[in-house]
Amino acid sequence: MSTIYYAGTDWESSSGPILSRQYALTDLWPIGLNSESDGAGDKQVLAGGMHPCCAIGPKAQRPVNMVGVIMTYTNDNLIELNIAPGFAFKAYVANVLTYNGGVPATWDTSLAIGEPIYVDDSDSLDSGITLSRSPLNDDAGGNPRAGYLWYDQDDYLNSGVGGPNVTAGWPKVVANETTYTLVTVLLWPDAG
Repeated sequence: MSTIYYAGTDWESSSGPILSRQYALTDLWPIGLNSESDGAGDKQVLAGGMHPCCAIGPKAQRPVNMVGVIMTYTNDNLIELNIAPGFAFKAYVANVLTYNGGVPATWDTSLAIGEPIYVDDSDSLDSGITLSRSPLNDDAGGNPRAGYLWYDQDDYLNSGVGGPNVTAGWPKVVANETTYTLVTVLLWPDAG
């Protein structure tokens, strides 16, 4: 479980591609004060060294917002994002599949490679969580697709040069309740 954005030094799961662009902090969500779906709840306030995935542009255009991963932030309200499809990064992902009455109703209990991941501003997710398996938030608003569950570099078991590679630890079995799992996400948004 995480109540803060992922900030490990190993947040990059691939060395590229990189398509770096600057954005104003106010153009990104769900980050900071009043950023949740109810317009009052707060997600974690961004600080240097944190690398959440977020949507770009007004919530009114959801779910076709551009999506990116924060690369750098220096408290000057300008943020550098990687918006390149195919970039792999680590993040905590909620296993929520659907909401009913504003609360999680169903869960993915077996996270598998290739399953879609969405930017989710739902109130019921902890403050450091911006991603889930749900295409809709807790107010039935469309969530922008961020990408797909993907392999991390250490998810492979290598049996020698030219030998078979066997995926380790996939699918990831999780509880039939809201669970936050650190995984690798392949950035592949609907829009961008």
